[in-house]
Amino acid sequence: MSLPASSARREFALEVGQPDSRVDLARAALLIAKEEYPQLAVERHMGQLDQLAEDVKDRLDEGSDSLVVFQELIRTMYDRSGFSGNREAYYDPRNSFLNDVLDRRRGIPLTLGIVLLEVGWRLGIPLEGVNFPGHFLVRYPGMAIRLLVDPFETGRIWFEDQAQELLDRVYGGMVRVRPRFLKAAGKREMLVRLLANLKGIYLNVQDNDRALAAIERILVIHPTAAGQIRDRGTLLARMGRPDEALEQLQWYLDYAPEASDAGRIRSLVEELRASGGREAGP
Repeated sequence: MSLPASSARREFALEVGQPDSRVDLARAALLIAKEEYPQLAVERHMGQLDQLAEDVKDRLDEGSDSLVVFQELIRTMYDRSGFSGNREAYYDPRNSFLNDVLDRRRGIPLTLGIVLLEVGWRLGIPLEGVNFPGHFLVRYPGMAIRLLVDPFETGRIWFEDQAQELLDRVYGGMVRVRPRFLKAAGKREMLVRLLANLKGIYLNVQDNDRALAAIERILVIHPTAAGQIRDRGTLLARMGRPDEALEQLQWYLDYAPEASDAGRIRSLVEELRASGGREAGP
């Protein structure tokens, strides 16, 4: 099946083409989903996020401080609304589509984190996404206290100085925390991580069209991401599109001639040319 670069792709490009601070994270994530669900009503799902924020407000006293609002947000999202990590089908692509996550109340750390961030921002809480290795987190950056939230574990809260313990749960003590692991993630970074999740899922089941669509949207955000251009080229070769593949792979070799995989890519380029692909060039 060939997936069209629809109006959703154009809308996505416009959304992520803004300065990072102005990107609407939820809208961009829904536009990613809209390529899979062409009839998806973006505004309806944006309204679900608005309603979750209203549900939190309904349980607060006027003038509640930020930490109280944050705690009520966690209770509303997980205890009352029933959001949870999808352990039974972690690699189901629906876990990466924000509309499905909002409707099914199931997701992966990143998409549950996006819900938490978006509702928190609507409530005036300056939450931050954290591209922690192996497991996306959300940070409450309070003046007196900094907390990390695991969106997958029903909003379990950790003090930031417990980050090593969190990392040990993923890597069994083999990796030490570094400051960059706790750096706040920009909205584009989160969208790239979302698309990389989808790319990996589709490559694993050899759904080449959807994998290619994920790569191409990463390249909308980062047009010169060398690894993605290489992967686009190898995927196009696998799909029987040698001329397009050669163009991408030659660009990669010109850009990164000393890359660790350059020899493998040169062999693929030679193989494609021998099988009838044209010389790559301008």
